[in-house]
Amino acid sequence: MALGAQRPALTSMFVRQGLWLTGIGIACGLVVAFVTMRLMSSILFNVSPVDPITYATITAGVLATAWFACYLPSRRAATVDPVNALRAE
Repeated sequence: MALGAQRPALTSMFVRQGLWLTGIGIACGLVVAFVTMRLMSSILFNVSPVDPITYATITAGVLATAWFACYLPSRRAATVDPVNALRAE
């Protein structure tokens, strides 16, 4: 902001970067979950190795949590006066 960035641009940049990292984590987690469930299906009874409702629900929950975790601090940080922030350093 000290160099001229607008508040919405700063917030969207912060949220976009956070969701990008979340997407990478979700992709890695889904791969591990599929492999693990294939191995665990022989141990557990009446459990489908690929349950799309469970995977979709958990993925949506993680995305919503990550969005809130990125958006709320970035909105608060965007309201700080840049002059006061630079003086504190």
